[in-house]
Amino acid sequence: MDKNTINNIKQSTVQNTFGVVTEALPNTLFRVKLDGKDEIVLAYLAGKMRMHRIRVLIGDKVELTLDSYGGRARIVKRL
Repeated sequence: MDKNTINNIKQSTVQNTFGVVTEALPNTLFRVKLDGKDEIVLAYLAGKMRMHRIRVLIGDKVELTLDSYGGRARIVKRL
């Protein structure tokens, strides 16, 4: 398989969802309550958001990319 095929497979398994930040933790970690569910996940800030110093505060609505293994989520956009 070439590199483009692998990237397409990875992008098709990515699951985006929305949530609200409930708690800010050290090292750009956050607890986020998912929309439509009663589940709270641990999320970290994406590299582009760190690079451009986009701040995320408690109560902000964010877009998340869920890890397929169920570990952590990545905050990719502040809405």
